[in-house]
Amino acid sequence: MIKEGAFYSQNYVNLFALAGIPEEEVTRRIDETFDTLFFDPQEKIYFEMGPDMGYMLDTGNDDARSEGMSYGMMMAVQRDRKDIFDRLWLFSKSFMYQNSGKYEGYFAWSVSPEGKKNAQGPAPDGEEYFAMALYFASRRWGDGEAPFDYGVQARDILRHCVHQDELVKGGDPMWDRKNYLIKFVPELPFSDPSYHLPHFYELFALFADEDDRAFWSRAAGRSRKYLQLSCHGKTGMAAEYAEYDGSPVMREHHGYFYSDAYRVAMNIGLDAAWFGRNGDLALIAENLLDFFFFRDPPAAPACYRIDGTPVPEPAILHPLALVATNAAGALALSDPRRLEAVRDFWARPLRRGNRRYYDNCLSFFCLLMLAGEYRIFL
Repeated sequence: MIKEGAFYSQNYVNLFALAGIPEEEVTRRIDETFDTLFFDPQEKIYFEMGPDMGYMLDTGNDDARSEGMSYGMMMAVQRDRKDIFDRLWLFSKSFMYQNSGKYEGYFAWSVSPEGKKNAQGPAPDGEEYFAMALYFASRRWGDGEAPFDYGVQARDILRHCVHQDELVKGGDPMWDRKNYLIKFVPELPFSDPSYHLPHFYELFALFADEDDRAFWSRAAGRSRKYLQLSCHGKTGMAAEYAEYDGSPVMREHHGYFYSDAYRVAMNIGLDAAWFGRNGDLALIAENLLDFFFFRDPPAAPACYRIDGTPVPEPAILHPLALVATNAAGALALSDPRRLEAVRDFWARPLRRGNRRYYDNCLSFFCLLMLAGEYRIFL
């Protein structure tokens, strides 16, 4: 891999600028989008609880999820909003964190807006975003007293992710220590391609417990290889769930290219922006854009088998997320056509209504990525 990413050069590519969009318009759009997500009385997804807590509401399911809470914390640290970050983190530690049982050290993946657990089990994508957001908070703002000793908290999360079976009776780790791959849930021996964040693992290798740093470095490389296995060679699509050999896990719609799987392109784009382009991963992003944007006519938003065969059911739930993430995947490409996809995303407004949570979270992340404003804090 060519060491051309921002981690090495401190240079963050702004594809909006290359697409001819003025800097002041991009800055205004980022500010307005953040304000909509966090403060707009009708369209916000962030809600405060009492004097010192807050939560991100999945407006389609009326719950707070470890996914959304950790997303909100990452948004807050990127935008230098320690007040929001601390509210979200305190809610997460107070209502989601497991203090006992086989999930001790993990976070329940879903709780009610009042903080009652809807489920006991965790979702590993929440843990990896919690850890990365906490690490960035530690570097940006410094550590305070528990639970705001961000770096300590991040390392504890990662320790449980890798060593839960050694730390807790009956526990299962979130990563398979033999193949270095993240699991869909700790108990099951398969993965979710959209959980694979090699760019996070490269940074975990710098600050996790010293004995685990080599593990995270290997996990980054294995995740990049796994994405090549799990994404179709012609369409670029991955299934929501995939076996360790990359083949789809056919459980209801989870064996198809559906909502979770859209994030793969976004993750490939950010990995390229931070750590440099990888030709094999770039091909995945290119194939997705060819399928959904560049061919004539472009493929309609729908549910697909990963070979590109449309599936009548279920109906697509998150059309904006699909457009946004494919545009973010353009960060992995040098093809000048990529700017057409960036302009197309720029022209799309935020989603409104009860399904806005997932679309608008991913849209905001992609907005930051394409503007060169999704930063590493070291």
